[in-house]
Amino acid sequence: MTIKPPVKPEEKEDWLMSYADMITLVMAFFVLLISMSHIDPVKYEQVKGGMAQDIGKRETTQPIKQLKTEMAQAMRGLKIDDTQVAIGTDDRGLVLDFDAGTFFDAGSAKLKDEFLPALAKMAETLKSPRYSAFQIEVDGHTDDTPVSTPQFPSNWELSAARATAVVRKLIEDGVAPTRLSAAGFADTRPKVANRDVNGNPLPINEAINRRVSVHIFPR
Repeated sequence: MTIKPPVKPEEKEDWLMSYADMITLVMAFFVLLISMSHIDPVKYEQVKGGMAQDIGKRETTQPIKQLKTEMAQAMRGLKIDDTQVAIGTDDRGLVLDFDAGTFFDAGSAKLKDEFLPALAKMAETLKSPRYSAFQIEVDGHTDDTPVSTPQFPSNWELSAARATAVVRKLIEDGVAPTRLSAAGFADTRPKVANRDVNGNPLPINEAINRRVSVHIFPR
């Protein structure tokens, strides 16, 4: 009589499915990074946080998202709405658009006293150690209405002076000058058209284009 060898129990390989999914996700993530000539820190932070939560079942810090939340809370606390300071993101990091009509008088680069607390609160947040690796770039923008005064011969001087005024205030409030830069772009980078198809001014659009944009991004 032939004795058959004992049959080994079949090993369960359910774990391979989860493992394969994880490897696929990791590979897709690195392919995505390599394929991008410029890494978008906002998207990178979102992808990193999503993978940590889905694969590692853990939360990760997202400094840009956290900074955006803190800035929004600070502005609300000062009763400043999003028509005065619009908070968003771009492919570099956080962007705060300060309405020039709110923070400056027409044709002036002097910050209004009632809005200085907003910049002081911003500086207080940016001085936190968790944001010490962030750079701050301040850009001044105008509409296309010509300016010609002894102090500001054109919109170039006006936009640069407004950006510089914001930088000087942040320095006064304790932000390291090495983290800051200022630039004026006059009317060369409008968010919306200053004029209609017939060349007539669009006052609402002009007001949108008159702004000081504060870009905050990782080094």
